[in-house]
Amino acid sequence: MSVWGKVFGAAAGLALGGPLGALLGAVAGHYALDRNDQSPKSDNFDPRGDTSKVAFTIGVIALGAKMAKADGQVTRDEVNAFKEVFEIPPQEMANVARVFDMARQDVAGYEQYARQVANMFRQQPRVLEDLLAGLFHIALADGNFHPNEEKYLHSVAGIFGFSEDDWTRIRASHLGPDQADPYVILGVKADDSDAAIKKAYRQLVRENHPDKLIAEGMPEEFVQLANEKIATINDAYDKLCRIRGMN
Repeated sequence: MSVWGKVFGAAAGLALGGPLGALLGAVAGHYALDRNDQSPKSDNFDPRGDTSKVAFTIGVIALGAKMAKADGQVTRDEVNAFKEVFEIPPQEMANVARVFDMARQDVAGYEQYARQVANMFRQQPRVLEDLLAGLFHIALADGNFHPNEEKYLHSVAGIFGFSEDDWTRIRASHLGPDQADPYVILGVKADDSDAAIKKAYRQLVRENHPDKLIAEGMPEEFVQLANEKIATINDAYDKLCRIRGMN
Protein backbone atom coordinates (compact mmCIF):
# COMPACT_ATOMS: atom_id res chain seq x y z
CA MET A 1 0.00 0.00 0.00
CA SER A 2 1.40 3.42 -0.97
CA VAL A 3 2.00 6.10 1.63
CA TRP A 4 -0.86 8.09 0.10
CA GLY A 5 -3.28 5.27 0.83
CA LYS A 6 -2.00 5.10 4.38
CA VAL A 7 -2.47 8.82 4.85
CA PHE A 8 -5.95 9.03 3.35
CA GLY A 9 -7.30 5.65 4.40
CA ALA A 10 -5.61 3.30 6.82
CA ALA A 11 -4.21 6.09 8.99
CA ALA A 12 -7.66 7.37 9.90
CA GLY A 13 -7.25 6.05 13.42
CA LEU A 14 -3.56 6.83 13.82
CA ALA A 15 -2.97 8.76 17.05
CA LEU A 16 -0.26 11.09 15.81
CA GLY A 17 -1.08 14.05 18.02
CA GLY A 18 -0.09 17.70 17.67
CA PRO A 19 -0.96 19.96 14.73
CA LEU A 20 -0.04 17.23 12.23
CA GLY A 21 -2.40 14.82 13.99
CA ALA A 22 -5.21 17.38 13.87
CA LEU A 23 -4.70 17.89 10.16
CA LEU A 24 -4.47 14.14 9.59
CA GLY A 25 -7.70 13.58 11.50
CA ALA A 26 -9.56 16.11 9.39
CA VAL A 27 -8.23 14.58 6.20
CA ALA A 28 -9.02 11.00 7.24
CA GLY A 29 -12.52 12.02 8.28
CA HIS A 30 -13.25 13.55 4.88
CA TYR A 31 -11.80 10.48 3.18
CA ALA A 32 -14.06 8.18 5.18
CA LEU A 33 -17.13 10.26 4.39
CA ASP A 34 -16.27 10.31 0.70
CA ARG A 35 -16.04 6.55 0.75
CA ASN A 36 -19.18 6.24 2.91
CA ASP A 37 -16.94 4.21 5.19
CA GLN A 38 -16.12 5.41 8.67
CA SER A 39 -13.38 2.81 9.25
CA PRO A 40 -10.98 2.51 6.33
CA LYS A 41 -8.93 -0.63 6.73
CA SER A 42 -5.72 -2.05 5.33
CA ASP A 43 -4.30 -5.48 5.95
CA ASN A 44 -0.74 -4.27 5.67
CA PHE A 45 -0.88 -1.06 7.71
CA ASP A 46 1.30 -1.10 10.81
CA PRO A 47 0.70 2.05 12.93
CA ARG A 48 4.06 1.72 14.67
CA GLY A 49 6.08 1.07 11.54
CA ASP A 50 4.30 3.60 9.34
CA THR A 51 3.84 6.50 11.77
CA SER A 52 7.03 8.27 10.67
CA LYS A 53 6.18 7.94 6.96
CA VAL A 54 2.65 9.24 7.48
CA ALA A 55 3.92 12.10 9.66
CA PHE A 56 6.57 12.99 7.09
CA THR A 57 3.99 13.05 4.31
CA ILE A 58 1.49 15.20 6.18
CA GLY A 59 4.32 17.47 7.30
CA VAL A 60 5.54 17.90 3.72
CA ILE A 61 2.07 18.85 2.51
CA ALA A 62 1.50 21.28 5.39
CA LEU A 63 4.87 22.99 5.08
CA GLY A 64 4.60 22.96 1.29
CA ALA A 65 1.26 24.75 1.50
CA LYS A 66 2.67 27.36 3.85
CA MET A 67 5.74 27.70 1.61
CA ALA A 68 3.64 28.27 -1.49
CA LYS A 69 2.07 31.41 -0.04
CA ALA A 70 5.16 32.75 1.73
CA ASP A 71 5.46 35.44 -0.95
CA GLY A 72 1.81 36.41 -0.50
CA GLN A 73 0.28 34.38 -3.32
CA VAL A 74 0.05 30.79 -4.50
CA THR A 75 0.86 30.50 -8.20
CA ARG A 76 0.03 27.64 -10.54
CA ASP A 77 3.77 27.08 -11.00
CA GLU A 78 4.22 26.52 -7.27
CA VAL A 79 1.28 24.12 -7.07
CA ASN A 80 2.59 22.21 -10.09
CA ALA A 81 6.06 22.09 -8.52
CA PHE A 82 4.56 20.50 -5.43
CA LYS A 83 2.96 17.83 -7.59
CA GLU A 84 6.21 17.20 -9.47
CA VAL A 85 8.40 16.74 -6.41
CA PHE A 86 6.11 14.47 -4.47
CA GLU A 87 4.94 12.05 -7.15
CA ILE A 88 1.23 12.09 -6.42
CA PRO A 89 -0.77 9.40 -8.24
CA PRO A 90 -3.75 10.72 -10.22
CA GLN A 91 -6.29 8.89 -8.05
CA GLU A 92 -5.02 10.70 -4.94
CA MET A 93 -4.65 14.16 -6.46
CA ALA A 94 -7.98 15.44 -5.16
CA ASN A 95 -7.18 14.26 -1.63
CA VAL A 96 -3.73 15.90 -1.67
CA ALA A 97 -5.27 19.12 -2.96
CA ARG A 98 -7.74 19.00 -0.07
CA VAL A 99 -4.95 18.68 2.50
CA PHE A 100 -2.97 21.40 0.75
CA ASP A 101 -5.93 23.78 0.97
CA MET A 102 -6.64 22.83 4.60
CA ALA A 103 -3.06 23.48 5.63
CA ARG A 104 -2.87 26.71 3.65
CA GLN A 105 -5.96 28.07 5.41
CA ASP A 106 -5.15 26.59 8.82
CA VAL A 107 -4.67 29.10 11.63
CA ALA A 108 -1.77 27.00 12.91
CA GLY A 109 1.53 28.65 12.02
CA TYR A 110 4.15 26.84 9.99
CA GLU A 111 6.40 26.87 13.06
CA GLN A 112 4.11 24.39 14.82
CA TYR A 113 4.26 21.95 11.92
CA ALA A 114 8.02 22.40 11.55
CA ARG A 115 8.68 21.77 15.24
CA GLN A 116 6.67 18.55 15.26
CA VAL A 117 8.45 17.26 12.15
CA ALA A 118 11.81 18.28 13.64
CA ASN A 119 11.11 16.44 16.88
CA MET A 120 10.16 13.26 15.02
CA PHE A 121 13.25 13.30 12.77
CA ARG A 122 15.81 14.92 15.05
CA GLN A 123 18.11 11.91 14.67
CA GLN A 124 17.66 11.81 10.88
CA PRO A 125 18.93 15.24 9.69
CA ARG A 126 19.33 14.07 6.09
CA VAL A 127 15.60 13.32 5.94
CA LEU A 128 14.89 16.85 7.18
CA GLU A 129 17.32 18.24 4.61
CA ASP A 130 15.50 16.47 1.80
CA LEU A 131 12.24 17.92 3.03
CA LEU A 132 13.85 21.35 2.81
CA ALA A 133 14.94 20.48 -0.72
CA GLY A 134 11.31 19.98 -1.69
CA LEU A 135 10.39 23.34 -0.22
CA PHE A 136 13.20 25.00 -2.17
CA HIS A 137 11.84 23.41 -5.35
CA ILE A 138 8.44 24.96 -4.66
CA ALA A 139 9.94 28.36 -3.84
CA LEU A 140 11.92 28.49 -7.09
CA ALA A 141 9.12 27.16 -9.31
CA ASP A 142 7.85 30.57 -10.43
CA GLY A 143 11.35 31.80 -11.30
CA ASN A 144 11.38 34.35 -8.49
CA PHE A 145 13.05 33.60 -5.16
CA HIS A 146 11.11 36.07 -3.05
CA PRO A 147 12.79 37.47 0.11
CA ASN A 148 9.86 36.21 2.18
CA GLU A 149 10.37 32.71 0.79
CA GLU A 150 14.03 32.82 1.77
CA LYS A 151 13.07 34.06 5.23
CA TYR A 152 10.57 31.21 5.55
CA LEU A 153 13.08 28.56 4.49
CA HIS A 154 15.78 30.01 6.74
CA SER A 155 13.38 29.87 9.68
CA VAL A 156 12.32 26.28 8.94
CA ALA A 157 15.98 25.26 8.63
CA GLY A 158 16.65 26.76 12.05
CA ILE A 159 13.69 24.93 13.59
CA PHE A 160 15.01 21.73 12.02
CA GLY A 161 18.25 22.26 13.92
CA PHE A 162 20.52 23.27 11.04
CA SER A 163 23.36 25.69 11.79
CA GLU A 164 24.12 28.82 9.77
CA ASP A 165 26.91 26.93 8.00
CA ASP A 166 24.42 24.17 7.15
CA TRP A 167 21.98 26.78 5.86
CA THR A 168 24.65 28.34 3.64
CA ARG A 169 25.46 24.93 2.17
CA ILE A 170 21.82 23.93 1.67
CA ARG A 171 20.93 27.29 0.12
CA ALA A 172 23.89 27.15 -2.26
CA SER A 173 22.94 23.70 -3.51
CA HIS A 174 19.62 25.03 -4.84
CA LEU A 175 20.76 28.14 -6.68
CA GLY A 176 21.97 26.41 -9.84
CA PRO A 177 25.29 24.92 -10.96
CA ASP A 178 26.75 28.26 -12.10
CA GLN A 179 26.07 29.97 -8.78
CA ALA A 180 26.61 27.18 -6.27
CA ASP A 181 30.05 26.85 -4.68
CA PRO A 182 31.13 23.18 -4.84
CA TYR A 183 33.18 23.60 -1.66
CA VAL A 184 30.11 24.86 0.20
CA ILE A 185 27.90 22.07 -1.17
CA LEU A 186 30.34 19.41 0.02
CA GLY A 187 30.91 21.16 3.34
CA VAL A 188 34.69 21.47 2.79
CA LYS A 189 37.18 24.34 2.51
CA ALA A 190 39.35 25.37 -0.42
CA ASP A 191 42.51 24.67 1.57
CA ASP A 192 41.42 21.15 2.55
CA SER A 193 43.51 18.30 1.15
CA ASP A 194 42.31 16.19 -1.75
CA ALA A 195 42.05 13.27 0.65
CA ALA A 196 39.79 15.26 3.01
CA ILE A 197 37.55 16.29 0.13
CA LYS A 198 37.25 12.72 -1.12
CA LYS A 199 36.39 11.55 2.41
CA ALA A 200 33.71 14.23 2.80
CA TYR A 201 32.24 13.36 -0.58
CA ARG A 202 32.02 9.63 0.18
CA GLN A 203 30.41 10.33 3.55
CA LEU A 204 27.77 12.57 1.96
CA VAL A 205 26.97 9.90 -0.63
CA ARG A 206 26.56 7.27 2.10
CA GLU A 207 24.40 9.51 4.28
CA ASN A 208 22.15 10.56 1.40
CA HIS A 209 21.68 7.16 -0.23
CA PRO A 210 17.94 6.72 -0.95
CA ASP A 211 17.79 3.30 0.74
CA LYS A 212 19.22 4.77 3.95
CA LEU A 213 16.77 7.66 3.95
CA ILE A 214 13.81 5.36 3.34
CA ALA A 215 14.94 3.23 6.28
CA GLU A 216 15.00 6.38 8.41
CA GLY A 217 11.39 7.28 7.63
CA MET A 218 11.24 8.94 4.23
CA PRO A 219 8.48 7.34 2.10
CA GLU A 220 9.54 5.73 -1.17
CA GLU A 221 7.26 8.17 -3.01
CA PHE A 222 9.67 10.97 -2.08
CA VAL A 223 12.85 9.27 -3.27
CA GLN A 224 13.18 11.82 -6.08
CA LEU A 225 14.34 14.30 -3.45
CA ALA A 226 17.20 12.01 -2.46
CA ASN A 227 18.12 11.34 -6.08
CA GLU A 228 18.31 15.06 -6.81
CA LYS A 229 20.49 15.61 -3.74
CA ILE A 230 22.90 12.87 -4.80
CA ALA A 231 23.09 14.41 -8.28
CA THR A 232 23.98 17.80 -6.78
CA ILE A 233 26.68 16.22 -4.59
CA ASN A 234 28.13 14.34 -7.56
CA ASP A 235 28.12 17.48 -9.72
CA ALA A 236 29.95 19.45 -7.03
CA TYR A 237 32.55 16.72 -6.60
CA ASP A 238 33.08 16.40 -10.35
CA LYS A 239 33.58 20.16 -10.54
CA LEU A 240 36.21 20.05 -7.79
CA CYS A 241 37.95 17.14 -9.52
CA ARG A 242 38.30 19.27 -12.64
CA ILE A 243 39.39 22.37 -10.73
CA ARG A 244 41.97 20.56 -8.59
CA GLY A 245 43.03 17.90 -11.09
CA MET A 246 41.94 15.09 -8.79
CA ASN A 247 41.61 11.56 -10.13
